[in-house]
Amino acid sequence: MKIAISATGSTLDAEVDPRFGRCQYFILIDTETMQFEALENASSMAAGGAGISAAQTVADKGVQAVLTGNCGPNAHQVLSAAGVQVITGVSGKVKDAIQSYKSGQFQTSSQANVPDHFGMSYGGGAGGGAGGGMGRGMGRGMGRGMGMGGGMGTGMMPPFSPTSQPLSQEQGLDDLKTQSQMLAQQLSAMQQRIDELEKRK
Repeated sequence: MKIAISATGSTLDAEVDPRFGRCQYFILIDTETMQFEALENASSMAAGGAGISAAQTVADKGVQAVLTGNCGPNAHQVLSAAGVQVITGVSGKVKDAIQSYKSGQFQTSSQANVPDHFGMSYGGGAGGGAGGGMGRGMGRGMGRGMGMGGGMGTGMMPPFSPTSQPLSQEQGLDDLKTQSQMLAQQLSAMQQRIDELEKRK
């Protein structure tokens, strides 16, 4: 069975990228033979439509399932229409995610788990946004939200959109832990990208 995993790097030791449409790489792997191909995601820096474009690319490769951190509605629709299972909430190393998938620990996501334009810049404000800590104004893709800094187009993703209901202390803690994990993954991905670009000089 052939599956695709959004990844921050081109090896099985890379971390799973929490973004689908704007991940650095897709690792395409045959779960029986463990032979894999690292596909650089040409949509990662696209101005718009990254999720749709990435989903079409992956679907055209004949994969039967996609493992990722988060998947927006447009990408989810394209993948589902192509008969590709979408599994979200995946984190950790790519090789561990593959093992978890093979042992049946994941469940298919029946719908998107983040809003449209989730993977785009979120106005850069780490705590300065009017939408609360971490610049929660969603930015709607072009930094028009309430985060400070006007959307620097770094391809980073907003932690979470504000909820209409006040969070309980436990939910708030879970929310912060998830955001912390995503930011750590982003930093790791950015550092890897910096290292790669430094090597190409």
